[in-house]
Amino acid sequence: MPRSTAAPTALTQWVSGACGYENLYNAGYGINNAALSTALFNNGLSCGQCYLITCDTSKSNMCKPGTSITVSATNFCPPNWALPSDNGGWCNPPRVHFDMSQPAWENLAIYRAGIVPVLYQQVACQRQGGLRFTINGFNYFELVLVTNMAGSGSVKSMSVKGTNTAWIPMSQNWGANWQCLAGLKGQALSFAITSSGGQYKVFQDVVPAWWLFGQTF
Repeated sequence: MPRSTAAPTALTQWVSGACGYENLYNAGYGINNAALSTALFNNGLSCGQCYLITCDTSKSNMCKPGTSITVSATNFCPPNWALPSDNGGWCNPPRVHFDMSQPAWENLAIYRAGIVPVLYQQVACQRQGGLRFTINGFNYFELVLVTNMAGSGSVKSMSVKGTNTAWIPMSQNWGANWQCLAGLKGQALSFAITSSGGQYKVFQDVVPAWWLFGQTF
């Protein structure tokens, strides 16, 4: 995991977005969330990761001393090329930046501050309720959204196996959505996931044969 590093953090309202989680409460992420700048987002492969963030009191008097918050990465903060990275274009590469939800922000800094320097460190995610798979798509296209992942919080690689198939490698489509081009309807599904932290786990027959597109298991 990276060492604590200085980065600017701003207050923003995020509900869903570039990871595909949609309703963050239903997906297991609650209210302590942040959008990551390009330098951290890694084209969506960082979706679900957790970061411990502390306001840097040595650089700002807008911090609330002695406080920190762990946030989940649930969105992307896009660059603003019309503004310099030290004056408005906070998410421009190669700058590391977190745009935080209001509840998370108010743990760290005075509301009116708008942006403050922080120290951050990637940490293990604590989740409740187990890993979830939402199956979207149609016919011979399965788009599987992975949510509520503990540990490193994000997926590095993923495979799917139907009752009548061998293991089929999946590829990232966007955010936390992984795709497979196969006719798997009517088969029970198993998933094998390697996390970004290197943990490998198989979820055997986690989806029953009667699954329908749009369902979560």
